[in-house]
Amino acid sequence: VQLVESGGGSAQPGGSLRLSCAVSGFTHDDYAIGWFREAPGKDREGVFCISIGDGRTYSLDSVKDRFTISNDNAKNEVLLEMNDLKPEDTAVYYCAALDYYYQGYGCYGAWEHSEKFPYWGQGAQVTVSS
Repeated sequence: VQLVESGGGSAQPGGSLRLSCAVSGFTHDDYAIGWFREAPGKDREGVFCISIGDGRTYSLDSVKDRFTISNDNAKNEVLLEMNDLKPEDTAVYYCAALDYYYQGYGCYGAWEHSEKFPYWGQGAQVTVSS
């Protein structure tokens, strides 16, 4: 399984950015993609998660009205659209994957726990400042 991230960058408060996670290696749809972020001096936290098989999503309360996650089946990409960005959104963002066919769990119960995701992208910097 490989995850390749793209996007991110810098934005002013209130602006928007997009992150993309290109997924390869899964031979079925029983997997989940999570987005995590890690700010300097803080623990890595789960931001959003989508179950590819049924489309269910889970999100951090502080972003659920501003961020959107979607799955582009044709491109095997998961997108994280980030709107109304705030300085506290500044972090390195990672996409991660788990295989719930083999692991026995999906986003529910796992999306906040980075240790439950065995596959990781390289990370993308998001900086929000004026």
